[in-house]
Order: sequence, then C-alpha cells, then structure tokens
Amino acid sequence: MKKKWKLFLLFTTLAALFIIAGCSGSDDKEKVDTTAEKKETTGESENRIVAGTVVIAEVLDQLELDAIAVPQTEKELSARFDGLPTIGNAMEPDMEIVKSLNATDVLSVSTLEYDLQDKFEQLKIPVNFLNFQSVDAMLEEIQTLGERYDRNVQAEELVASLQKNIDAVQTVAANKEGPRVLILLGIPGSYLVATENSYAGDLVKRAGGINVMEGQDAEYLASNTEYLHNSNPDIILRLSHGMPDEVVKMFDEEFKTNDIWKHFSAVKNGKVYDLEEELFGTTASLQVPEALGQLMEIFYR
Repeated sequence: MKKKWKLFLLFTTLAALFIIAGCSGSDDKEKVDTTAEKKETTGESENRIVAGTVVIAEVLDQLELDAIAVPQTEKELSARFDGLPTIGNAMEPDMEIVKSLNATDVLSVSTLEYDLQDKFEQLKIPVNFLNFQSVDAMLEEIQTLGERYDRNVQAEELVASLQKNIDAVQTVAANKEGPRVLILLGIPGSYLVATENSYAGDLVKRAGGINVMEGQDAEYLASNTEYLHNSNPDIILRLSHGMPDEVVKMFDEEFKTNDIWKHFSAVKNGKVYDLEEELFGTTASLQVPEALGQLMEIFYR
C-alpha cells in the first residue's frame, strides 16, 4: 500500500508541475503577444534615428517618426523632439556624441557628404546622405523614407500636399512672362552665383523666372560682376547662408563700394531683394509652398 501511495503522490506532483509549466508558458506567450501588439499599435520599433539637419527633423515629424537626437538649432522643432540630446551644428556634428548614441541610422543631406562621409566611416557610424538639392529630389527621398520605415501612407500624403501647391504655382507662372533673375548666395566674407541647378535656382525656375546663369552644370559659380552686368537681370535675389545678419551687411557694403552695381538695371529700379534663409536655404525644405509664394509676389507684383 505504501508503495502504491508513493506512486500516487509522485504522479499527482508531476501532473501539478506540468499544469504549472503549461500555465507559465501560456502567460509568457501572452506577455510576448501583448508586447508585440503594443509595439504595433504605438509604432515602436528598433529604429534609432538621428536627424542630422533641421529639415530632416521636420520631415521625420511629418512622417510620424521619432528620433533619438537632433541638431542644435535656434528654430523651434516639433514637440516630438522635446528633451532629446543634440549633436551640435549640422555641418560639424560632435562625432563623439553621435557615436555614443548607437544609432541605427544617421540621416544627413548630400550637400554635407563631402565634408562628413570620412568621419562617419572612420567611426563606423551608419549614415545616409539624402538628396535635397532640388524639389523633385526631396519628394523622392520622402517617398523612400516612407518605404524604409513603413510610413508609406504618411509619405504619400505629404508628397501629395506639397505637389498640389507646387503645381498651382507653376500653372499660374506658365501664363506669365517671367523676369530675368540673378541669384547671389552670400556666405561670411564672400558670395557665389547660384545657377538653375541649385535649390534656389530650382525655385526660381518653378516660379517662372529665367536664371541669367542657365545652361551651367555646377550649382554655384564664382562671381564676375562685369559678366553679371552684361547678363542684364531684371531682379537680383540675395540669399544668406550661415550668418544672415553679417551676410546682409556684407552685401550692402559690396553694393555700396563696388561701383559696377549701380549700373545694374535691377539696382536702379529697386529690384534687389534679401530672402530669408529659413525659406531659401541651400537644400530643399517643407517650406517650398511658402518660398514659391514669396517669389511669385516678387516677380509679378
């Protein structure tokens, strides 16, 4: 009897252990399923994205994508990025900070690739330089980001909204006689001439303007005031990059002391305009509609 009783106790004990193990496994599976469901509903993912420029941070926000760091800027970014660490200036990021973030992807722009590529490679930091050098290139990159991070719907909506406004401006401009335009890009200490291959040149073309430097391959060219005078622009647009207030003062001094400028028709007729860096940077931005609207006012008022 004692032997049978011991076997019975052993059997019931084992049975209880199997039941507990089964329940525990079920609970674990339920926890995994719940976690997966939470990630799916909240949009959590394993992406650790660093926004390398302000424009990219703005695009990420529109795509409902979070970042783990943003560039240092005086511009107010979306509340989505509140409290995030900064990587310093977009053109010269603090590589030690970037390295410490263990990012899966640093997103910067192709205009900075020449200066930054080697630094990222040396530290083995994954980086993508996005082409924002024209409106069309930016729209393509937005769609690519949507595909890469499973934000196709948001990307399509953003692109459609921007394209609608761009098309509206181009339709109006197509029925007008556009002015001949000279675009000067100022940086502290000097300035360049922007061709139609630059972002500003792309905007001018879409607004119906004729770039006096059309037919060039480069985005920017060195200035030759005598040649520029012979190009006979109706309008001169002055862009500031880097330190806007300082650059505007530089332009004012240049136009005041260099006697050749007073012979330009655009100067004589008061058709010289200083454009805001926020709308007219060296790379495309989501402010394309506002920038085009400002050019339309300048060209046709």
